[in-house]
Amino acid sequence: MRILLVEDEEKVARFVERGLKAELYLVDVVADGKTALHHLEHFSYEVVILDLNLPDISGHEVLRYIRKSNRSLPVLILTARDSIADKVENFELGADDYLTKPFSFTELVLRVKALLRRGQSPNRVDVLQVADLVLDRSAHQVRRKEHLIELTAKEFALLEYLMMNAGRVLSRTMIVENVWDQSFEGLTNIVDVYVRQLRKKIDEGHEVKLLRTVRGVGYSISEEGA
Repeated sequence: MRILLVEDEEKVARFVERGLKAELYLVDVVADGKTALHHLEHFSYEVVILDLNLPDISGHEVLRYIRKSNRSLPVLILTARDSIADKVENFELGADDYLTKPFSFTELVLRVKALLRRGQSPNRVDVLQVADLVLDRSAHQVRRKEHLIELTAKEFALLEYLMMNAGRVLSRTMIVENVWDQSFEGLTNIVDVYVRQLRKKIDEGHEVKLLRTVRGVGYSISEEGA
């Protein structure tokens, strides 16, 4: 497994590199955005660990490049900013996970392994359908009654998880652990933000509302509707 680490703080980069190599991963370390883009163009990676505060091209620009060229490459963001607004911004840009500095290496490697597992799920069905809502994983498209619905990367991942579990009520904690690969309570309120956005896009203007809230429990999507 080959990992690209984009980090301009030398001590942090050495710390992470040593730990990942001890876990038997191959690691390429770069300290700026331009070099990161060069590596992404010329080499293949299973995961990118990306610092946002880079000296030339920002981490956000690197993330935008990754999502334009490779929708499925997992990206773990490293940053000192931990507000809900910052998290929403990064997930909207296509980040798969988010780790706030300072962090423990144990937590980082668990996140990396979770991202790798997500990318290796066997026997995947490419098209999911609930009533007239269709999600095509290969084309990365969502349609309802043949109307194309534009979703951000994280909205798509959330809808995908809901549709994989159609008819089942999913708690906020379950959603965080499976869509954001995190297990702490501090992120559960971001689920409500994304569900509201998703509901506007897939249900607004349709007589049958597919996405429902089970008060005090979580969320569900089903053919019976809300």
